[in-house]
Amino acid sequence: MFTGIIEASGTVISVETAGSNRIVWVQSPISHELKIDQSISHNGVCLTVEEVRNDSHRVTAIHETLSKTNIGDWQQGYQVNLERCLSTNGRLDGHFVQGHVDTVAVCIEKQVLEGSWLFRFEFPEKFARLVIEKGSIALNGISLTIFDVTLNRFSVAIIPYTFEHTNMKQLETGTTVNLEFDMVGKYVVRGMEQQDL
Repeated sequence: MFTGIIEASGTVISVETAGSNRIVWVQSPISHELKIDQSISHNGVCLTVEEVRNDSHRVTAIHETLSKTNIGDWQQGYQVNLERCLSTNGRLDGHFVQGHVDTVAVCIEKQVLEGSWLFRFEFPEKFARLVIEKGSIALNGISLTIFDVTLNRFSVAIIPYTFEHTNMKQLETGTTVNLEFDMVGKYVVRGMEQQDL
């Protein structure tokens, strides 16, 4: 379980293909503190640490993960948002995030404003019932509030701190991002669907 509050940025230093899997090495300021078998959110994707070498760690994404995330786009030099799991004695500053990405969205607009940035995204229409005005979403693992919601589009506003300390600064029109919809909302929708059966 995560909160969507990014702890550090990592840099992809190598990507290998092994069958249908992708093996990724990430260099980061927290890698040396990680332990093998620990779950870490990488751009909102919960991945297991398999090896640690000094300031780098290795993870593997399998076919199911690759089919629902933007990990297939990661190349050497790509910046990744990192978050370790929620500590039970800490504050919940974002919202409950599982690290189970639902789908990807595409950035369709980027506006530089006076002191902030506005991004607009398009996502698959079949997820429309999970997106509400002023609701929470995890975008590349970042807990954000969405607004200007339409059937398959929404916007987010980014403050300078988030822009500088996450990979939001790398996003341009056409970039894909990982989306995880609000967990509570998914349970509510599922319950309502079951009542209709």
